[in-house]
Amino acid sequence: MALALTGGTNGTVLIEGGKIVAEAPAGVETLDCSGLTIAPGFHNHHVHFFERKWADAATIPASELAQQLRDTFLRFGFTTVFDLGSHGANTRVIRDRIESGEVDGPRIFTTGAGIVPKGMMPPDVVLNLMGVMKFPFPEASDAADAVTGVRMLLDEGADAIKLFALPEDAIAAAVDETHRAGKRVFMHPNTSDDVAAALRSGVDVIAHTTPSKGSWAGLAIGANAALTPTLALRHFFMRHDRASAQERMVADAVAQLRTWIERRGVVFFGTDLGAVDPDPALEYQLMREAGMSSDAILASLTPGARIEPGAPADLVAFEGDFANVRYTIRGGRVIYRK
Repeated sequence: MALALTGGTNGTVLIEGGKIVAEAPAGVETLDCSGLTIAPGFHNHHVHFFERKWADAATIPASELAQQLRDTFLRFGFTTVFDLGSHGANTRVIRDRIESGEVDGPRIFTTGAGIVPKGMMPPDVVLNLMGVMKFPFPEASDAADAVTGVRMLLDEGADAIKLFALPEDAIAAAVDETHRAGKRVFMHPNTSDDVAAALRSGVDVIAHTTPSKGSWAGLAIGANAALTPTLALRHFFMRHDRASAQERMVADAVAQLRTWIERRGVVFFGTDLGAVDPDPALEYQLMREAGMSSDAILASLTPGARIEPGAPADLVAFEGDFANVRYTIRGGRVIYRK
């Protein structure tokens, strides 16, 4: 398929065979992108496919699955997502249906289930009220348990490993085992002490800020450590509280992100989608409040990606704000039009 995106504020982009090319191919289809910004496809490094609407993925009618993927990801420009905790086999069914061409959707990488402390998971009645499907999580109380969990998840086909707050020796053992396999570790912390333990142990990506759970001022943040801030998550979970309490919690989260970027820590865009609404507009707003420029937010959405000849043709064309997406393109195909 040949495609040209013309009239964008940053020039014309030419596509053939799923790659960006330097010269216009014959018989090219043209998308008018006048007044739009063309960027590499957006990545969301923190999503979940654990909601009941994704359950029994093999039986969801194609039209319904396509609508869910469009409403959740494609209309916001996400061409790649990282699932940080779901029923791995079910998520891989969704991925397979996308990659077969049956439905349009983003590239999906998944950790499968996360490794949790023993006894952490809430009872079934609470999961049901949360709208979350029930599936098994490997549990760990020490380093040996953590290594066993890592090996099991990697054998199941996990693309990375997700840890919850475990004892530090268990975190370090899980990180070592995962890195030996050449894969990354994400960790869900509960407190600033958990973040410090994760950083000391070599965790690659901290999956949340920890507002009201200790300052990040004393953290030793390495240049290679990354964070998915999930700032809007705090607003969502505090929605039943007084406005003043909501404001304090969100302000703490914003301050922690500000500390992170002042220490030159890497930021990967992530929303905890599945636990929050799909629209990322509030996340963008809060990242700006933490001091991130539009260029910095775009870099967090498109880590390492460039628009140049030979690059994969995963693109998004948006007007003004990042959330106002006109076209989403994956592999040279338009998979969303506003």
